[in-house]
Amino acid sequence: MPSGQYHTLRVSEIFASLQGESTRAGLPTVFVRLTGCPLRCAWCDTEYAFRGGEILDLGTIIDDVADYALHHVCVTGGEPLAQAACPALLSALCDAGHSVSLETSGALDISGIDPRVSRVVDLKAPGSGQVEHNRYENIPLLNAQDEIKIVLIDEDDYRWARQQLTALRLTERCPVLFSPVTGQLDPARLAEWIVRDRLPVRFQLQLHKVLWQNTRGR
Repeated sequence: MPSGQYHTLRVSEIFASLQGESTRAGLPTVFVRLTGCPLRCAWCDTEYAFRGGEILDLGTIIDDVADYALHHVCVTGGEPLAQAACPALLSALCDAGHSVSLETSGALDISGIDPRVSRVVDLKAPGSGQVEHNRYENIPLLNAQDEIKIVLIDEDDYRWARQQLTALRLTERCPVLFSPVTGQLDPARLAEWIVRDRLPVRFQLQLHKVLWQNTRGR
C-alpha cells in the first residue's frame, strides 16, 4: 500500500456521470466530491457539500473509484483543498492510472498539487460576493494543461472578467472559460458579448444541468 494509506478525507459523494464543465465536458467521469468550503458564493449550487459527508480512508476512496471502471476522475467540492489530505488523494488517483482533474475555488494555494493533475481554477467575479478571496499568487503557477473558470452573474461581472483577461494575461497561460449563472444570466447574451468583443475564451454551459436539471449524484 502507498504511504498515503492512513490519510482520511470527508467525502460527500462518489458517483459517475458526464463531466459537465471544463474542456473535458462530455467525458464519462467519476466524481469525488469532498465536504467543506470556506467560501460562500452567492450562486453556489452545491451547498449540501458544506457539511456532513462520510470519513473514508484513502484506500477506500481509490477502490470505490476503481469500481466504476472509468479513466477520467474529477475531485471537486465544496473546496477540495480545504482538506489537508486532498493532494495525497490526487497523487494516488494518478498513480492508479487515472486522468485526474481538480476543481478548486482559487482561494487556496495550488502549488503543492501533483503536476499530473489538471487544475481547474475559479477566478471569482464580484457578483459571487467572494472576489476578495481570489488568490492571485496562483495565476503564475498555471500551465497549458490547467484551466481558469469565471462564473458570471451579469454584465458588470463580464466587464470585470474581460479586464482580468488583459491585466493578468490569462489566455497566455491556459484556456479560460466563461460560464453564466444558471437562471440569472441569459446564456445567449453572454455568448453575444464574447463574440462581439472577440474574446479568446471558451463559452460553457453546465452540461449536467442541461441534461438533468440538477447537480447531485449525476
